[in-house]
Amino acid sequence: MNDLKINLKKLLMNILKLNNGKVEIRKDTGSLLRIIGNSDAVFADFNAAQTHVLITTNKGKVELRKESGSLERIIGNGDATSARWMGDEVAITTNKGKTEIRKANGSLIRVM
Repeated sequence: MNDLKINLKKLLMNILKLNNGKVEIRKDTGSLLRIIGNSDAVFADFNAAQTHVLITTNKGKVELRKESGSLERIIGNGDATSARWMGDEVAITTNKGKTEIRKANGSLIRVM
């Protein structure tokens, strides 16, 4: 029975909410876990494991952050309108209408 409780806790997912440019990580119950970013977010996306967050800023930068909020790296050329996880890769939509597929380390795979 204890194993079932542990497995159910792992199934509960956190939610990202944008509030005045800040990225809030909330439990599925709605309670606030932490606020991450620099108050300039326009889009945010969790990876499947919810260990990393992509934050697209109003300056066109894509920040890769740990769930704790610490910045790992900046990805892209500074012309992003949104960025989403695609498995282990990142799909960045640019202000020119193109989509860049990048590795999580920032290296370009292809442009579509």
